[in-house]
Amino acid sequence: MDMKVIEMKNIIKKFGSFTANDNIDLSVHKGEIHALLGENGAGKSTLMNILYGLYTPTSGEIYINGKKINITNPNVAIKHGIGMVHQHFMLVDTFTVVENIILGMETTNGPVLDIKRATKKVEELSKKYGLFVDPNAKIQDISVGMQQRVEILKALYRGADILILDEPTAVLTPQEIDELINIMRSLASQGKTIIIITHKLKEIKAVADYCTVIRRGKKIDTVKVESVNEEELAEMMVGRQVSFTVDKKNVNRGKKVLDIKDIVVKDNRKLNAVNNLSLDIYSGEILGIAGIDGNGQSEFIEGITGLRPIESGQVIFDEKDITNKSPFEIINAGLSTIPEDRQRRGLVLDFTIAENMILENYHKEPFSRKGRLNHKAIEDFSEKLIEKFDVRPRNHGQKAGALSGGNQQKVIIAREITNNPEVLIAAQPTRGLDVGAIEYVHKYLIEQRDNGRAVLLISFELDEVINLSDRIAVIYEGKIVDIIDAKDADERTLGLLMAGGGANNEEDEE
Repeated sequence: MDMKVIEMKNIIKKFGSFTANDNIDLSVHKGEIHALLGENGAGKSTLMNILYGLYTPTSGEIYINGKKINITNPNVAIKHGIGMVHQHFMLVDTFTVVENIILGMETTNGPVLDIKRATKKVEELSKKYGLFVDPNAKIQDISVGMQQRVEILKALYRGADILILDEPTAVLTPQEIDELINIMRSLASQGKTIIIITHKLKEIKAVADYCTVIRRGKKIDTVKVESVNEEELAEMMVGRQVSFTVDKKNVNRGKKVLDIKDIVVKDNRKLNAVNNLSLDIYSGEILGIAGIDGNGQSEFIEGITGLRPIESGQVIFDEKDITNKSPFEIINAGLSTIPEDRQRRGLVLDFTIAENMILENYHKEPFSRKGRLNHKAIEDFSEKLIEKFDVRPRNHGQKAGALSGGNQQKVIIAREITNNPEVLIAAQPTRGLDVGAIEYVHKYLIEQRDNGRAVLLISFELDEVINLSDRIAVIYEGKIVDIIDAKDADERTLGLLMAGGGANNEEDEE
C-alpha cells in the first residue's frame, strides 16, 4: 500500500545567483494529504511550480508512480495526473462554470461544443467529491470559495489524481475553510493525493497527514502531523520560537479622532454596500471590525479613504469634515491605510522598493527639492526601513513585483507607519502572511496604539480581531450590528453576529 506517488530528489532551482530550492527531497504517498509549510519566500511555491512544469529545475529528478519523468511544461504534468490550483485563480469572469472547466480541452461533437456532455460530467464529479457547484452559473456571480471549487473541478475534469493547492485558504471565510477541509478529506478518501502549500498551522493540524517544512530554500524535516504541535511546527518554520499571544498593556483611550456618521457607499453594481454605517474611533485603541467577506468592508474602507464616493453621511476626522476629499488630502490630514489588495492598491509593482517607500511623500523634502527627486535621500531612507522592517532581499533597487507577498506587505507597513498617522487603517494586514511575519505586523499595530494612535483593524481572521482589538464592531450587510468589548468576545458570539443572528439588531445606542 505504501506507494510513493511523487518523489522529488535533490531539487535545486536557481534564479541567477539566488537559490530558491536548495537540494530538496520530497516524497508523497497515494491518498495522503501532505502539507508544505514555510514562511513567505521559503521556496514552497517554487518547488510545486517545478512539479507542475511551470519551472524546470536547475538540477534534480522527479519520479511519478516510480517512473522518472521530465516535466517540461504543465501539459506533461496534466498528462501524468497532476493538477494545480493557484492562489490567484485563472478563470474567465464572463464565462459559466462549465465553459471555464472545458476551456482549452473542448470535446467537440461535430463543429459544436458538446456542452451537454461536459455539464453532465461536471455534475457527476461535483457530486462524487462533495463540491456542489452549479455548472451553469457565471463566474462573476459566484463567491470566491465557489470559484476555488471550480478550479478543483477543472483539475479533476482533466483527470488529476494528484492535486496541488497553493495557499487554498488565504481567500476564504471560516465557514468556507471548513467546507474545503471536508472536500479535501473526501478527495483523499477516494484515492486522490493532495499537497497543500500553506503557512497556517491550525489548518495543517486540522487536515494534513504529513508535513514537510522548508526554511530559506532548504528542507528542514518531514513530520507526521499528529505527533507535533503548532508551536513545534512554527519553530521549525521560522527557526526560532514564535509567540502566539499578543502582549498588550492597558492603555487609557484618548479623544475621539474619527467620527463616522450614517455613511452610505454603493458597490460596483450601484447597490448600497455600506448602509447608514456609524462608528467612533478613539486615539489609543484598536477597534476591530469583524465580518464575513462581502458585507461592505471593502467599500467602507474605500469610502473613508477617498477611493469611492460617499453618497450620504459624514466622516469627521479630528473635528474636520473629510467626506469625499481626495486620497491625497486624506493622507495629508493624518489618515494612513494598509490596503486590503496590496498588489492593486498598495504598491506599484514595476517600481523599486525605494520608490514604493516614498510614494506618498515624494513631493516633500528631503526626497525632492523644487520638483527634482533626490535619489540619495530616497535610497538612504529606504535602506533604513528595509533593515528595520526586515524586508528580504535587502536591496532597495529590487522591483516590488518580484517580492514575496509577506515582503510586499512589509514594504507597505514600513511606508504607512513611517508617515506617523493619527489614524491607521489596517485592512487584512496579515492576509497571506506566515506566523513570523504576522507576529511582526501585530507588534507594530500594538505599538501604534501604545503611542496613542488610533488603529482601525479590518480582518476576516477572527482570532486576530479578538487578540488585537480593544473593542470589536461586527459588520453585517453594510451596518454595524453590535460593538463588544474584546475581553467579552469569543468566536461563537462573533460568528453568530457575523451571520446576522445574535444580539439586538437595533441601532447601537451611544
